[in-house]
Amino acid sequence: METLVQFFQKRGVKRFFILFLIGLCLYFVRSMINLLLFTFIFSFLMDRLVQFFTSKFAIKRTIAVILLYFSVLSLLIYGISTYLPVVIQQISVLVIQITDFYMQPHDNVVLNFIVNIINNLSITTYLHQGFSFIFKYFTNIWGNLLQVFMAIVLSLFFLLEKDRLRLFAIRFHTSKIAPIYFECMYFGKKFVATFGKVIEAQFIIAIINCLLTTTSLYFLGFPQLFGLGIMIFLLGLIPVAGVIISFIPLCIIGYTVGGITHVISVVVLIMVIHSIEAYILNPKLMSSKTDLPVFFTFIVLIFSEHFFGVWGLIVGIPIFIFLLDILEVKSDKK
Repeated sequence: METLVQFFQKRGVKRFFILFLIGLCLYFVRSMINLLLFTFIFSFLMDRLVQFFTSKFAIKRTIAVILLYFSVLSLLIYGISTYLPVVIQQISVLVIQITDFYMQPHDNVVLNFIVNIINNLSITTYLHQGFSFIFKYFTNIWGNLLQVFMAIVLSLFFLLEKDRLRLFAIRFHTSKIAPIYFECMYFGKKFVATFGKVIEAQFIIAIINCLLTTTSLYFLGFPQLFGLGIMIFLLGLIPVAGVIISFIPLCIIGYTVGGITHVISVVVLIMVIHSIEAYILNPKLMSSKTDLPVFFTFIVLIFSEHFFGVWGLIVGIPIFIFLLDILEVKSDKK
């Protein structure tokens, strides 16, 4: 019995069980996971912006927080009221274009061969599921926007009262749950240092990829650039695979716009942008411990999408990096 008690008193064992309890709590509140993730992401990214502006300009933190949130909310309201109908209409046109391309016969033998392979692999079933998902998403778009608004408000109060929250947390140092609190604080610091860093880097990469790709598509004469820009940005949030996934609809639209010439242009464009991401942006924005083999990246994305849905594609890699950090899996790179 005494040996069993000593076993459970080991730090590694305690941390495992506390991490398990945290995961169990998240499972029970899974209906609120969107709000939790949005709140964390907004809080982390806005806190980094506040730190940047307060270090560059001689302004108080509270004023910087209020000004930044006022700017973000103003841009969000303006963008929703002005461009949301345009984006929805353009995405609908893009879906129709891709569907028409798939349904109509082609003179090109290679294209017909690819379409036949898609038929044999029952891709139409997944296509139907994808359209159903898009329909459900847009019918519930105001519910999603409400969650985003609530997350922004929560992150605003968090940043405004960050110092008070830190002082309040100190009270738990001498409480009866102090051991649990210290372990939760350990996991929290690790989570922010890994998950937050990867999310921040991926947002920056997605914005750069979106700007470069959309600008290039403008010169190639592509239509519906707003819808394409949103699609490219959202896919850019998926590490590595996002650029590859965006390759398929861009090639289809390129073929309908300008034939094989535009398809070749899109292939070259995607290769160049993927090279910029792989060899310039990733090494600059992510530390060596986030450098995963492509095979592991795709395996993690497949499993995370299966268990967590669309969110899994975005947060799967950051969570995996967090777990590697907890397990102290070191990188060979210095």
